[in-house]
Amino acid sequence: MTEQLWRVISLQDHNTRVVIFGAAMLGLAAGLVGCFTLLRRRALVGDALAHAALPGIAIAFLWVTAMGGDGRSLPVLLAGATASGMFGIASILIIRRGTRIKEDAALGIVLSVFFGLGLELLGIAQQMKNGNKAGLESFIYGKTASMVASDAWLIAIASLICVVICVGLFKEFKLLCFDEAFAGSRGYPVVLLDAALMSVVVVITIIGLQAVGLVLVIALLVIPAASARFWTDRLVWMMVLSSAIGMVGCLVGAAASAMLPRLPSGAMIVLTTGVGFLISFFVGARRGLLIRMWRRRSLNASIDRQHLLRELYELFETDPSRLSVSWEELVQARSWSNKRLRKILEQASSDGWISENITKMEFALTKRGESEARRLTRRHRLWELYLIHHADIAPQRVDRDADAIEHVLEPETVAELESLLNAELGERRMPTDPHASSTEGVEA
Repeated sequence: MTEQLWRVISLQDHNTRVVIFGAAMLGLAAGLVGCFTLLRRRALVGDALAHAALPGIAIAFLWVTAMGGDGRSLPVLLAGATASGMFGIASILIIRRGTRIKEDAALGIVLSVFFGLGLELLGIAQQMKNGNKAGLESFIYGKTASMVASDAWLIAIASLICVVICVGLFKEFKLLCFDEAFAGSRGYPVVLLDAALMSVVVVITIIGLQAVGLVLVIALLVIPAASARFWTDRLVWMMVLSSAIGMVGCLVGAAASAMLPRLPSGAMIVLTTGVGFLISFFVGARRGLLIRMWRRRSLNASIDRQHLLRELYELFETDPSRLSVSWEELVQARSWSNKRLRKILEQASSDGWISENITKMEFALTKRGESEARRLTRRHRLWELYLIHHADIAPQRVDRDADAIEHVLEPETVAELESLLNAELGERRMPTDPHASSTEGVEA
């Protein structure tokens, strides 16, 4: 096993070099193109296209064989697949625009009908002389391991053309994916750009049939792009990451299949990219599950500390002569559990917001905490006052509505609220609690 692994890693075998080169180029291009199809919400178009290509493969073989030519020629078969795939895409557009049937239903109709027709035609082709030796069924499951140098170069050249088109039309494709209406209003040829994007998808799908087959080719268009989405919000970096994930997935999958010949190459490539998706799903720096859980936990802790400071400030505001607030008052004020309140107080104390008397279980604001508590209370009341005066929210209900948004108010938003409420507030005034009897401002 070690010797076989070294032979694969060092690319000593010619067939291994061919397969890995072709698969890597396909993964790079598919990951790049997949970003645009994913953002364009046309991820399943590649799947419908792949299934619609099967009748074209069978028809090309039958026609060329009947004319006395070599029906097994890869360019001939791919040409037939392209023509059939484009006809399938046109059928989807006609059904969607000419009827009330939605796009997902149109995709399902075309996918199933064309695939069924392709299977029937393949059955006819296999009954012909030498038809069972044509290897047409390999287009269903892929035949990466039997790829020859000419196949790999065809995949590489087609992939490179797709990459050049996507990079050259990056600005136009980006605008098309994010705001098609705006692109049209700015004079961009939306229909032509959409046709160019779909043409690139067609090319990737057709050359992908050779590697992973029509059943699994959609994985190369969707999984790398979806994986990259967990890591970044910028399209440029998403394209780079998606291309890298697609390339690495194809490299590792093809290498694993070379080490274990009984494992299908296409399936191994898809499983490898699937592992990349799982890793991105859990630890992606932008949208990974663990990162989002950590951010949510940090936000909830921050909200709890803000509520504590605001509660302490309001208790001292109602009775300026008091020196501290008891544990029982805090528990009743927010209905916190003892465990949760203890955790909030410990964090606030370590941050220097409050001082505490452990023996009497009483708490007070430090000077730093008082300044922060005043800022938070003022921001909350500004938002409450805005909702009361400009959104017609009743004072009895405004606290919950304000609580839902106050934690994400930026300084610019607070400044805008101040300008809108200047007549009610006056210069640098602290709004009173709108739940009290009066809503007039009092001096800070």
